[in-house]
Amino acid sequence: MQDTLKHKGLRKRLVEELREKGGISEEVLAVVGELPRHLFFFDTVFLDYAYADKAFPIGAGQTISQPYTVAFQTSLLNVKKREKVLEIGTGSGYQTAVLSKLGARIYTIERQKALFDKSSVLLEELHVKARTFYGDGYKGKPAFAPFDKILITCGAPEVPVALLEQLKVGGRMVVPVGEINGVQTMLVVDKISEHEYETSEHGSFTFVPMLQNTDNVF
Repeated sequence: MQDTLKHKGLRKRLVEELREKGGISEEVLAVVGELPRHLFFFDTVFLDYAYADKAFPIGAGQTISQPYTVAFQTSLLNVKKREKVLEIGTGSGYQTAVLSKLGARIYTIERQKALFDKSSVLLEELHVKARTFYGDGYKGKPAFAPFDKILITCGAPEVPVALLEQLKVGGRMVVPVGEINGVQTMLVVDKISEHEYETSEHGSFTFVPMLQNTDNVF
């Protein structure tokens, strides 16, 4: 699939739309403008809408998040080059690619095997540097901890304690928290010390639920 002048024009228009909504850094907007979102659509029926500011199904009951949500979460995370970032919910790999283009070292976990297989292949084909894992996002990746940043791209009923423990002191987690199949509040959790955190709220969003892996594969 090619990245045409039409696609580039649609991305430029999307960037302007996101800029007008506010809350997104220019660095993140630049990445959105460069990254071909249409390449991350596993269902070609939605390809004509790849640059609409909407979420779309990608299979296994999951979605590719709305561009504004991706950009807003990424801006809140405030990623710096060479930081080690844990992403919970690889999905299509679009958010993974955004983080990678910002210069982060990405460790990403997906619990849906079909999506893990597709996104792993796609990220490799697009030369996106990321370590991909099939497993339970609630458990994180303690073998590679601590992480500078942790991004959760699905709605959690509460902030996962195991992931807080894998966040380094001075690190940040961005996580949507709320009822499953309901509206979540976007939280920024900054780790002040080993047992002290500062939490702030940043609006309401709707995500697919964060579920545990029932296959016991990790």
